[in-house]
Amino acid sequence: MLLQNKKVAIVGGGPGGLTLAKLLQLKGVDVKVYERSKDKSAVQQGATLDLHYESGLKALRECGLMEEFEKNYRPGADRLTITDQHAVVRFGEAEEGRIQDLNSEYARPEIDRGPLRDLLIESLQDETIVWNAHCAELKKDGSRWELIFKNGTVADADFVIAADGANSKIRKYITDIQPVYSGITVLEGNIYNAAVNAPHLWELTNGGKVFALGGSKTIVLSAKGEGSLSFYTGTRETKDWVKASGIDFENKEQILAWFKQRFSDWSVDWQKVFLTDESYFVARPQYYFPVDQAWQALPDLTMIGDAAHLMPPFAGEGVNQAMQDALELYEALCMGDFSSLQEAIAAFEKKMCSRTSEVTVDTLLQTEALHSEDSLQYLLDMFNHFRS
Repeated sequence: MLLQNKKVAIVGGGPGGLTLAKLLQLKGVDVKVYERSKDKSAVQQGATLDLHYESGLKALRECGLMEEFEKNYRPGADRLTITDQHAVVRFGEAEEGRIQDLNSEYARPEIDRGPLRDLLIESLQDETIVWNAHCAELKKDGSRWELIFKNGTVADADFVIAADGANSKIRKYITDIQPVYSGITVLEGNIYNAAVNAPHLWELTNGGKVFALGGSKTIVLSAKGEGSLSFYTGTRETKDWVKASGIDFENKEQILAWFKQRFSDWSVDWQKVFLTDESYFVARPQYYFPVDQAWQALPDLTMIGDAAHLMPPFAGEGVNQAMQDALELYEALCMGDFSSLQEAIAAFEKKMCSRTSEVTVDTLLQTEALHSEDSLQYLLDMFNHFRS
C-alpha cells in the first residue's frame, strides 16, 4: 500500500477531513487530524446539511456509518416552503415528513452539522484528533513536512492533506490560483431558542427549510434539531462591501439598520431575526475557484473540500463534494493501481477538478437564478416540475 509506514496529517476536522481519516484508519493508516477548534464542544455554525446518495451518503456507507447516520438524521427536515418577500407561502410541503428510503438515488436526508461531526469523531480511534491546532504554515524538513500551529506547537508528517476550508493556509503550497468573487454576499446568522425568540418564522419553517425570494434577494431559513433557526440572506454587493459598509457585524443594531434599508421592499416579519440577543451574525462574501483550474500534482501534499473547490451554498453541494473528495482520495491512495503517491494524487486531483468544475458551473447558474428579477417564479417552476 502506498501509505504503508507513512505518517499522514489531515489539516481540518470538518466532514471531509473526518471522513477521510475514518476511511484511512479502516486500512490501518497512521493518521492525525489537526483541528483549529478548542475542543469537541465547539458549536457548529451554519444551516443543516442535506447529504446526497451519490456523494455524502456513499462516503458514509464506505465508512460503515449508515446505522449511526440513521440514528441522527432528521426525517422531514428536507421539507421545503417557498415564500415571496412578504412571507406569503407560495409552495409548501406541509405533510409530516416520512422516513426516507436512504437506499434511493433520490435520497437527500438532512442532518445537523453537530451530530454529523460527532458521529464521525466517535468512529475514530482515540487521540486521532489534535484540538486547538490551527495550522499557520508548512515547512519542508528533508523528505517530511513540518506543520507549525498558531499556538506554538509543531508536528511532522510524510503526507499532508489540506481540508481546512475556504481560508485554507495550505492551498498556497499547492497552487497560486486565486478565488473569484461571485457577486453575492451572504449574511449568515443563527437564532437560539427560536420558538420563543422568533415564533412566526420558526412556525413557518415547519421543521424544515424556507426559501424566500423577491427583488433579486434571498433569505433562507433552516430549522435545527436543538431548536435554533439558522438563516442567511443573499444580496448583490461589491467585493469589498464587508469592509466598505462600515458595519460592525457584532453590533445587532447596525446590522438591523442595514437590513431595514436593503430589504425595505420586504415584509417587516423578516426583521424578527434581528430582534433577539440570542443570536450571532457573520458576513460571508461568496467566492468560487475558476472552473478550468489545474495544477501540477505534488508527491506528498494535496487538498479536498472548500480548500480545493470553493463554491456558493445555494445548491447544497459543499459538504457532499468534500465527502466525495475524501472517498475518491482514499480509493486512489489505498485501492488504486498506482506506482507512486504522486501518480495517485495526480489521478485523484484530475478527477476531482473535472467533477467539481461541472458542479461549480451548475451552482453558479443556480446562484444567479435565485438572485434574478424572476427568481421566485424560477424556483416555483422547478419544484412544481419535480412534483408533477
